[in-house]
Amino acid sequence: MDYYKVRKLEHIKEIKVQVPGSKSMTNRALLLAALSNYRCTLRGVLFSDDSRAFLDSLEKLGFEVEADEGTKDVIIQGTGGRIPRSHASIDVRSAGTAARFLTVMLALSGGEYELSASPQMCRRPMQPLLDLLKNAGVKFTFKGEDGHFPFVMKSYGILLDEVSIDTGISSQFASALLMSGVLLENGLRLNLLGDRADGAYIRMTIAMMEQFGIPVNRKGNVCEVPHMESFGLEEYQIEPDLSGACYFYAMAPLLKTDVIVKNVHRNSLQGDIKFLEVLQDMGCGLVDQEEGMLVEGSNLTKYPGMDLSMKDFSDQTMTMASLAPFAEGPVLIRNIGHIRHQETDRINAVLTELQRMGIRCEEVPEYDGIRIFPGQVAECEVDTYDDHRMAMAFTLIGLKTGKITIKNPACCKKTFENYFDLIEELCGSLPPKG
Repeated sequence: MDYYKVRKLEHIKEIKVQVPGSKSMTNRALLLAALSNYRCTLRGVLFSDDSRAFLDSLEKLGFEVEADEGTKDVIIQGTGGRIPRSHASIDVRSAGTAARFLTVMLALSGGEYELSASPQMCRRPMQPLLDLLKNAGVKFTFKGEDGHFPFVMKSYGILLDEVSIDTGISSQFASALLMSGVLLENGLRLNLLGDRADGAYIRMTIAMMEQFGIPVNRKGNVCEVPHMESFGLEEYQIEPDLSGACYFYAMAPLLKTDVIVKNVHRNSLQGDIKFLEVLQDMGCGLVDQEEGMLVEGSNLTKYPGMDLSMKDFSDQTMTMASLAPFAEGPVLIRNIGHIRHQETDRINAVLTELQRMGIRCEEVPEYDGIRIFPGQVAECEVDTYDDHRMAMAFTLIGLKTGKITIKNPACCKKTFENYFDLIEELCGSLPPKG
């Protein structure tokens, strides 16, 4: 479909859904399993454009991979830090995690590799990470713009035992160095700089490393990763994707209903669990049940405007922006400047599309954020900028008003292939032709 006309969803008492596995956890688990000494079965794997790019890259690098999309399982034979093919070409497509994680893994393990990516990924930041690797002895030949994909990388005898990395542009740089630091003969001492040094994704990375048997010694913003001759697991369960679950949980206050996402629980490793606390502040109830977390919105008549920092769960900025026009007062979202450098300039995209539908909103530079005012939504076609989160979040406004058409809904394949199928099930009708 080129377009998806979102129908108004009214008088629904309860929403219960199953979302795919976490993209962030899937791609971290794929890397850790490949680096390990074990034959590891990953369960609950997300199959999407991003994870398939990662799986395809691992296969091109010579790893033994068995994937079953029906059972959501992947079996990887770890090679103890040795890349089976020392010369290979891979395409990370639009997957930022694959781009950053595999670049560092290949640089630290050694060899000669050609790395390409989608036009979107070729625009995203890589320079700080590549400069760090270049200073450690890796040679790059850029086939387009310097400091960006695509490039050829030659790594023979890297010199690296301590390094500093700024987390402000992307915490994926730090996560990549943490996970592959185990390959270095003396391990790696990593100094985390910037305002997201203690961010949720870095905490997730360290927690998963420890689950796989890599003890990370963290003191403040300094992390010490030991060299490990042997580590790994025979089996690892991946959590449901909290980022995807939050679009449904946001329906609780928006549509005045109760929402359960199966197998999501309060002890999740994923940072977006904090969005449920925001929903609680709006007046929703939270109940952690055996089946999954329940967010109760059926007793709400309204919800307040808010002033909140979303630095640690910024993927939900667009979700919050979709709730804001229906709040009782303005919504100020702080500390989200880094989202300019993601799949698109998400600050500009949010403001442009809200203004297109007649909602007053503005950038607030002093808070590194945006402010959105309540208003009446006008009929509108939403440009998604080939950004899956824009498509999924702004669908919520359509469910509330029946006035939104989503352009290029297929961009959701990046992380959540059946998102609009689930929306159709809620609406109880067949998808429109587009």
